[in-house]
Amino acid sequence: MSVLIKSVRLYGEGDPVDVLVADGEIADIGTGLSGDEVVDATGCVLLPGFVDLHTHLREPGREDTETIETGSAAAALGGYTAVFAMANTNPVADSPVVTDYVRRRGEEVGLVDVHPVGAVTVGLKGEQLAEMGMMAAGTGRVRVFSDDGMCVYDPLIMRRALEYASTLGVLIAQHAEEPRLTKGAVAHEGPNAARLGLTGWPRAAEESIVARDALLARDAGAKVHICHASTAGTVEILKWAKSQGIQITAEVTPHHLLLDDSRLETYDAVNKVNPPLREKSDVEALRAGLAQGVIDCVATDHAPHAEQDKCCEFSQARPGMLGLETALSVIVETMVNTGLLDWRGVARVMSERPAEIAGLDDQGRPIEIGEPANLTIVDPSASSKVDKLNSLAKNTPFRGMELPGRVVGTMLRGRVTALNGEVRR
Repeated sequence: MSVLIKSVRLYGEGDPVDVLVADGEIADIGTGLSGDEVVDATGCVLLPGFVDLHTHLREPGREDTETIETGSAAAALGGYTAVFAMANTNPVADSPVVTDYVRRRGEEVGLVDVHPVGAVTVGLKGEQLAEMGMMAAGTGRVRVFSDDGMCVYDPLIMRRALEYASTLGVLIAQHAEEPRLTKGAVAHEGPNAARLGLTGWPRAAEESIVARDALLARDAGAKVHICHASTAGTVEILKWAKSQGIQITAEVTPHHLLLDDSRLETYDAVNKVNPPLREKSDVEALRAGLAQGVIDCVATDHAPHAEQDKCCEFSQARPGMLGLETALSVIVETMVNTGLLDWRGVARVMSERPAEIAGLDDQGRPIEIGEPANLTIVDPSASSKVDKLNSLAKNTPFRGMELPGRVVGTMLRGRVTALNGEVRR
């Protein structure tokens, strides 16, 4: 069955056109076209499907907070066609048994491409390298490895991981946090944390690991990816490293582009995240870094938590926020409406660069005849109040906010997976 996306502007540019999709590909682009199913996209923008390098789907182990099925549905509603499921599950995804299961379960659900992320070290303990080669060769086809939630803090282990990854042609994604500087820390180290009596988390805890790993990647001739960059200093280190020809990339989360540590006034643990919300100066630096390409892409760090893990004393609460269904709107608010990015830029940071970083050949492709029909339809003029989300968890800091831009529809290889707020299974 063919699908016609009618009267849509490609990348928000030029006059509206019709896009005909058939057999999983873009079959034609023009005017006056017809198809078996028609999606009226008048006033909308067509972009390549979004790719999230950093998603927590919690399966296996914490299916009370999210499953691959519910997380995939949230991703489709948010405009995503591919997500990378992080390794800090229970059991940890440090063997093909788990990574193969995650891939298979994602294919069974079929709403987005679910790519398992393998652990760098056994049990995320940072002591012994996991069997990266076996996970890469398995049916899970793992291409990204990360101990996210934990830093690979031992420089020798990290160097060996980078060397091994280089021979395998895979990517190491680092959670940059020197643990000796963050013991007991729950909030950004600054005036707000001091006034509120919260243990501070210094910028140097992140920046020292980013600098160290840039040098290790240089010497290993390997690629390294920095998860959830959060400080102005990290932006400067990335700028320097890239100027030296070091193969380093980085992501920033939507919440670090919009929120700052002033939100901690209420002690509401929905605002607790790792790394913590920083100061306004960091937010501005992150926005500029993303616009300039110093930070390569947006990644949600979608982190569902059960109510009991958030509705407790701030210091005891689990860090993390939901992100898949609100990411596009936050990017419109912080980057498009501010003039820092146009819609081509949105495609670059939410689709093209993350797909390139992860080595996905069929995602982040140009909207051209013959290309895979992994597409997202966005209404730039719409706005909505964040209310009920598809995720099993409820820990969103955006609840009640009026945010601009809305994902109207998502298409995975020519099949509509979400349309007008409804998931199509």
